[in-house]
Amino acid sequence: MSATAGEAEGQSGPAERLGLQPGMVVQELGWDDDCDEDLRRAIEEHTGNDLVDEEYDEVVDAVILWWREDDGDLVDALVDTKPDLTDGGVIWLLTPKVGREGYVEASDIAESAPTAGLSTTTSLAVAPDWLGTRLVTPKSRQR
Repeated sequence: MSATAGEAEGQSGPAERLGLQPGMVVQELGWDDDCDEDLRRAIEEHTGNDLVDEEYDEVVDAVILWWREDDGDLVDALVDTKPDLTDGGVIWLLTPKVGREGYVEASDIAESAPTAGLSTTTSLAVAPDWLGTRLVTPKSRQR
């Protein structure tokens, strides 16, 4: 079933479950061949905008960060995403599910987020092989 068909039946699509709204600008980082194309397409269809990459030089409403165990230092990657976000913007850290190649331990995310100045708020399955963790700047740290 497509995201559009699910939405027509009152079910929320993956982009809605991520809290994305029509008109939002979403930056995608860490794309590779293993990323879920259906999720990417659903985000673009729901927001009405193409995903933008690291070359985009304006603020964005949300960041989708595909991350695997061997991608480097998670804290550095999270810190690098924050300047691109509008106040109140969110980062969705997308990691392979348990048992998938590149799986990231939940404890690594839980330790990295606060070090990067972020709080974890929600985790949910966003695609057959990917888990999403919503990260935000704590209200006391927002400008």
